[in-house]
Amino acid sequence: MPPEKSKIVFFDGVCHLCMGSVQFLLKNNQKENLYFSAIGSETYHSLFSKEKSSKLPDSILYWKEGTLYLESDAILQLVRELKFPWFILFGFWIIPKMIRNPIYQFIAKRRYVWFGKADACMVPSPNIKKRFLS
Repeated sequence: MPPEKSKIVFFDGVCHLCMGSVQFLLKNNQKENLYFSAIGSETYHSLFSKEKSSKLPDSILYWKEGTLYLESDAILQLVRELKFPWFILFGFWIIPKMIRNPIYQFIAKRRYVWFGKADACMVPSPNIKKRFLS
């Protein structure tokens, strides 16, 4: 499956909030059409140049079939991939991005303080390993 045709969630592999979000997405994505890769992985670097990656947020990014979604747009696009009732959260798109993104940035900036930081990336269990890209 070529990366440009994929739905890939890039996440901060040591952030407890990000890893919890990945677990939540795995549990609630019935179609199993989301794939996961840590920010800084081979997959990440194959899609983004060093110059571009230095300008990207370091929390959660969503690469959907060739389009990169950042911050609150990434979250809203991701909830569209979830089962009921979670996909109805997409309705928050009506809130202007100039309001949504500062809220996202406020949480992202404080995520290590509030949720903690792991010493290493999570190791996926064998039954979900196929959904993790290197």
